[in-house]
Amino acid sequence: MKQKLLLFSFCLFFLGGITFAQELTEKEQAYRDSIAALNEENATIAASQEAYNQGIELFNQKSYRKAIVAFKTSIASDPNFTAAYYNKGVAENEANLFSEAAQTLSELIEKDPAYSKAYFQRARAFQGTGEYTKAELDYKKSIQLDPKNPKAHYNYGTLQFLQQDYDAAIKSFSTTIDLKGNLAYAFNDRGSCYRMKGDYKRALVDYEEAAKKNPNLAFVLNNIGTTKLKMKNYDGAIASFNRAISIDKNFHLAYNNRGATQLERDRYDEALSDFEKCISVNDKYAPAYANIAAVKFKKEDYKGAKAAADKAIQLDSNYATAYVNRGMIREMLRDMNGACEDWEKAKALGAETGGQYASQNCGF
Repeated sequence: MKQKLLLFSFCLFFLGGITFAQELTEKEQAYRDSIAALNEENATIAASQEAYNQGIELFNQKSYRKAIVAFKTSIASDPNFTAAYYNKGVAENEANLFSEAAQTLSELIEKDPAYSKAYFQRARAFQGTGEYTKAELDYKKSIQLDPKNPKAHYNYGTLQFLQQDYDAAIKSFSTTIDLKGNLAYAFNDRGSCYRMKGDYKRALVDYEEAAKKNPNLAFVLNNIGTTKLKMKNYDGAIASFNRAISIDKNFHLAYNNRGATQLERDRYDEALSDFEKCISVNDKYAPAYANIAAVKFKKEDYKGAKAAADKAIQLDSNYATAYVNRGMIREMLRDMNGACEDWEKAKALGAETGGQYASQNCGF
């Protein structure tokens, strides 16, 4: 009678140094395969998480391009890791890689259509690429999904401002303020909307509120100054520019605008000093050279004025005011052909003054 052999799962017999493995049942094989698959999946997830954590660390260090590489590695290990897609898109926005950010965030939205922050970030990307219609749709979708996110309302307001829809922008910034979001910036930008509408008193109220929320923002003080300049409050304007400069001694716009205020008061030497200080900080700022040209014209230094106007045009060949000014300078230098060319160029660039000078002096 043949002796029956008892089979024991996963048992190994060691005879004379030779190993024999018994066969597994289908159920046992499936179990072993599932364990192997789980271990492989866990290893993949661990690798993805490690790359993701590295990306977060690099992002916090503002090494955005390196962070993007890390998030890309994380996604390659785990294509369903939505947080990696989101942070990759944010890093691409911060690195001004707006087209890439839009693509990354579109992939995320395809995976999770209810990811409200993804619409917000993709709107930023579209705004960066100048695709304002797409950006507007995404801001609206983001607000629809998360109406209490002040950042979405704020950014939507900046888009509306760029589109010169100041009334709509005011509503968006007001909602941002109601939601307690980035108050200094929201008050400042709502003030800019009122200034663009010519409502200088309301603009000033908002700018001053922004300065209260954060007294260390030089650009807010500069905005207060430029608004007071428009209101012909010259002493108040200069005081604001002085405060801006005390916060940021390299704030070239404040020097330029303080110079413009001094020019309005016919204080040519003080104005010239400020304009020269402006270009010592930023020698690529064309308006300061145009302003130097204006001061030297007033002081009847026509050759010096022309050199400054030439520099302004060299830096910005589409700067209409510089052509108007140079035309006036050339007229005083008895170069009427050159003057008319400049005024005609200014007219082509949209300067009404250029057209007026051309029609009055050049027979156009």
